[in-house]
This record gives sequence, C-alpha cells and structure tokens, in this order.
Amino acid sequence: METRFPRGATPTVDLRLWRSDAIVLFDWLMSTDLDTVPITHPAQKQALADLLARLEEVDVIESTEEEIAAAQEEVAKDMGW
Repeated sequence: METRFPRGATPTVDLRLWRSDAIVLFDWLMSTDLDTVPITHPAQKQALADLLARLEEVDVIESTEEEIAAAQEEVAKDMGW
C-alpha cells in the first residue's frame, strides 16, 4: 500500500549511528572529492552530499585528529572481511 505525504513534505528516516562510524564517515566525506567517487546514478552522489550535510549538524564536526584516529581504529578492529 502506498503512503501519501502532504504536498511538499519529504518522508524521512531516523538513523542511529555508532559515534565512531559517524566520525569516520564525516572525515572520509570531508576529504573525498565526490566527483571521483564511482557512481551509477547522480542520486548516489547527492545522497552522499546530503549525508555530509546531516553529519555537519552533529558534534562530530569538532573531532580532533586523535579522535579521528581512535574512531578509525575502533571501527576497523572487528572487521571480518
């Protein structure tokens, strides 16, 4: 069944991220030229830009180099692939 939203309203999703993931993603997005990221549709690039904009609204924007390194270490330590 299709859900209808009021005219002009954009449906949203609430997403909780591990703080370390948010720091790693923010740091990567800030240092990445989105024009060089392989995409198959322009909406993918826009979605990454939108994610960066949302991450800029939370306190990860103030992360120090030490916090970024610690977050990278924490996120990478349990990688099973």
